[in-house]
Amino acid sequence: MCRPYPRRRYYQIRQIHMAANTSTTSEIESEDTDSKDEIELPSLETTANDLPDKVYDINAGDKDVEVTLESLVAKEEDAWWNQLPLNNLDLSSNQLVQLSPKIENLCSLTTLTLHDNALTSLPKEIGKLEKLLRVNLSRNRLKELPREFFTLPDLRYLNLSHNQFEELNPDISDLHMLEVLDVSNNELNSLPGGIGFLVRLTTLLLAYNHIKELPPDLVNIRCLQKLDLMHNDLIALPEDMGSLRKLQCLYAQHNDIHELPNFDGCDLQELHVSNNFIEKIPKKLCSKLPHLKIFDLRDNKITEIPEEIALLQNLTRLDISNNSVSNLPYSLASLAHLISLQVEGNPIKSIRRDILQCGTVRILKTLRDRQAGLETAAKTSNSSSSLAESGNMGANGLNSPRRGFSFEDDQSIFPDRYKLHKTRCLTVTMQQLTDVPKEVFETACNEHVNIVDLSKNRFTTLPEGLQEMKECCSELVFANNLINTVPSFISQFTRLSLVNLSCNSLQDLPEEFGVLITLRELNISNNRFEQLPKCIYELKGLEILLARDNRIKAIDATNEGLGALKRLATVDLRNNDIEHVPPILGNLKNITTLEIIGNPFKLPRHQTLERGTEAIMSYLRDRIPV
Repeated sequence: MCRPYPRRRYYQIRQIHMAANTSTTSEIESEDTDSKDEIELPSLETTANDLPDKVYDINAGDKDVEVTLESLVAKEEDAWWNQLPLNNLDLSSNQLVQLSPKIENLCSLTTLTLHDNALTSLPKEIGKLEKLLRVNLSRNRLKELPREFFTLPDLRYLNLSHNQFEELNPDISDLHMLEVLDVSNNELNSLPGGIGFLVRLTTLLLAYNHIKELPPDLVNIRCLQKLDLMHNDLIALPEDMGSLRKLQCLYAQHNDIHELPNFDGCDLQELHVSNNFIEKIPKKLCSKLPHLKIFDLRDNKITEIPEEIALLQNLTRLDISNNSVSNLPYSLASLAHLISLQVEGNPIKSIRRDILQCGTVRILKTLRDRQAGLETAAKTSNSSSSLAESGNMGANGLNSPRRGFSFEDDQSIFPDRYKLHKTRCLTVTMQQLTDVPKEVFETACNEHVNIVDLSKNRFTTLPEGLQEMKECCSELVFANNLINTVPSFISQFTRLSLVNLSCNSLQDLPEEFGVLITLRELNISNNRFEQLPKCIYELKGLEILLARDNRIKAIDATNEGLGALKRLATVDLRNNDIEHVPPILGNLKNITTLEIIGNPFKLPRHQTLERGTEAIMSYLRDRIPV
């Protein structure tokens, strides 16, 4: 009788977890069944010397066992087709003081977890684990790593936090595949000069050390997205911080910084510099960070907020608590997305205390009302001279021909040329607009405006006059409108990198949308899409796709669908009607953030979704038919 083809050729040992003073057995888990087999191990004490040899020899076969037909079919759990080398070893939360050199026997390890122990050193044999991708050594007593450790060819994640390092070995630059490095909560006084060779690093965590100066080649880490420098002894940041073009989050709280660089070239979205000695906000900084959303300046020495703060058009949170600011500029009222303004602890005299205590909405309304009052007064004073110069005009001046749109016609709605030129943004929100005069866009184009934000209005489609900006516009924001169609002239915009059409009534996009090869980010969340429009799959440069809260029923992960977008890194499909997640989606290894929770599919289960993108993609890959 022929034996059926086995469901799995190997029995995968996912994890061995040794907890201090716990059970004498270790569970070996299989994701394909609900059953668990156990390996009987000797009693586990609290030091590495007492770890059973079975752990280090788990990959070795039983060479002296005589093979018979009976032995091959005796027990399903012992069958050769259910065996797989160990790839994940977790010895965390014990009291291990050393690790045996026999660790070299586990040559198939990809993840080694040793946090919360009492290790003072590592054996040099650890350098022979060439498949290691992740190593967690946090919360030990390490002061140095063996030279062999820095020969690991594929290490991507290294956590050395909460140890006793006083310096980092310069050989750390040899870990050229490293993406995440955490050395926070140590005793570091400086960083090695070769840190700039870690060119693939996206996250660098250095908090709670004693670093006084950053090495010049730090700015060579061009992929760096998150840099944590809080609670150090820094007195300045490098002037060429702008070289970190992909930097999104900078945490530099609790240092001794006196001055901020201008960050020219950065894509910063969060800048945290509270508890320093900063005395002013550079005007150039405001003009160089158009995507900044969070600006934390509390507990500094700032005395003035410049009018140029209005250039931070995407700002949602500004904290200037506990400074020496006595006046708030009216330009703060032009920040359409500002939802949190913290000003307590300042000697502000221009606004009554009771208004300040009412919070952000009341403060901004007060500033907006005062600015409107000043503009109305100025407009009234100029009207008499304008009437005197127009001899052929009627009493209200409406009979004269209009030679061109003037922003003086309605200053309360449209920004003037000066603001357009300074901000490079045309922002008009919450004005119930259904159309915009063509002359507005012509003027914006002449002032080299590249960002158009007309969110929170009443548009049902993109205004015709927008075509005037087809060669200069790089960002279009029409969120929170009533848009149900996108005109085909959108294809004429040759420089678009971001389009935000969220919170509208769209059901489809025109075919011409697919020619926007420069588009990097597309937000179509909160609409009525039942499927992703096919034109999206032609956007070869797309990196971020946000389509949550629609009615999307299926995911096309084939080479004609999402598989065609080789640069796609972020996909948000939360809260749709997706009933099946195709396993081939796991083959799209360029995706680093996948959000699919809130859909009616049954697999992957909620527990897998909560473990994040890496777990979801791994789950899907394991289920691709051979």
